[in-house]
Amino acid sequence: MALEYAFELASSSIRFGRGVTREIGMDLAEMKAQRAMVLTDSNLARLQPVATVIESLRENRVSFSLFDRVRIEPTDVSFREAIEFAIRGGFDAFVAVGGGSTIDTAKAANLYSTYPADFLDYVNAPIGKGKPAPGPLKPLIAVPTTAGTGSETTGVAIFDYTPLHAKTGIAHRRLKPTLGILDPENTRTMPVTVASASGFDVLSHAIESFTALPFHQRPRPERPVLRPAYQGSNPISDVWSLEALRWVSKYLVRAVEDPDDTEAREKMLLAASYAGVGFGNAGVHLPHGMSYPVSGMVRDFRPQGFPVDHPIVPHGMSVILNAPAVFRFTAQACPDRHLIAAEILGADVSRTRPEDAGKVLSDRLVLLMRRLKVPNGLSAVGYGKSDIPALVRGTLPQARVTRLSPRPADEADLARLFEESLTGWS
Repeated sequence: MALEYAFELASSSIRFGRGVTREIGMDLAEMKAQRAMVLTDSNLARLQPVATVIESLRENRVSFSLFDRVRIEPTDVSFREAIEFAIRGGFDAFVAVGGGSTIDTAKAANLYSTYPADFLDYVNAPIGKGKPAPGPLKPLIAVPTTAGTGSETTGVAIFDYTPLHAKTGIAHRRLKPTLGILDPENTRTMPVTVASASGFDVLSHAIESFTALPFHQRPRPERPVLRPAYQGSNPISDVWSLEALRWVSKYLVRAVEDPDDTEAREKMLLAASYAGVGFGNAGVHLPHGMSYPVSGMVRDFRPQGFPVDHPIVPHGMSVILNAPAVFRFTAQACPDRHLIAAEILGADVSRTRPEDAGKVLSDRLVLLMRRLKVPNGLSAVGYGKSDIPALVRGTLPQARVTRLSPRPADEADLARLFEESLTGWS
């Protein structure tokens, strides 16, 4: 098997500043856009970020239609609804106002309305055929209102595939938004529980991408266009991931515990994009791969204060609940990188032995989880030992990310990791 010898950096253009949402109409007018599809969810549709976008479009005489039926934690069903709306509307530009769910939905609507195909054609293998986007897409401006997914920088769209009750996605560089609008004014309305869950997503993005299998240990693609978005850890992604982790260490607690701390919320918004550049090119691994069935198989858990009308394990929460067990497992593959992450999070590693790297990093994560009142393990969100076989089965289709684990994990390993994650601390 020939191994990879190259890596690429791909990211969206980013604009940061208070009030830059008001520039979107001018941007689309300069792109000669005639008709834009504005995507958001039913809650945000009533709030200022969407109102600001609409006002800017009207001022610049850009015609638009509002699609406010994005589902938080989208499914194939909700993706299809947005795709059908996009096809009927004949849009030549897209604006996504919301969290990762909205931005990912907009990516799918853009792709399938531009290059219609059977739904599973572009979906990642093994669930779908994993075909690349055939060509350039239409302009997409992403306006994140949370500080977590970094979706404004990546070519990945994640959703629940309801027939299997598991998450999968669509991944190609051409899905990347044309422009990401990072406006701190848009995170003012973010509830504390959302700030916490999305912040832990940033945290895990940063650590996972930094500890992912190195790019040169991955199989080489036959053609450059087949080089995956998630390439493995590499020198450029390392820079962005580590800086994101430094900012998370400094600002996450402040942003959650004091919603009026504007500096902390601004820095977390930037940290999410920094981590997005990192993981968008390096990839994530086991914490994310294992998180997908955790959120996809949810029964009746509803986090207090989370603005949804259906049971949900928020994405960032489903990721971080598995993370301590995972990093104890993966540390033996690259203890130096696990110790660097632990040190950034506040651990004294000066006398730590390499064989203790996983525990040291895990302990730092648990301290942070307890302080920010994350549920104590998978059992606290409704799972028990009897669910482990199904959780393992739901993880197996996530090979696109699980193969990037620096230490390979088979079914027995995954079962042990899920069992360890049932309770986070005693």
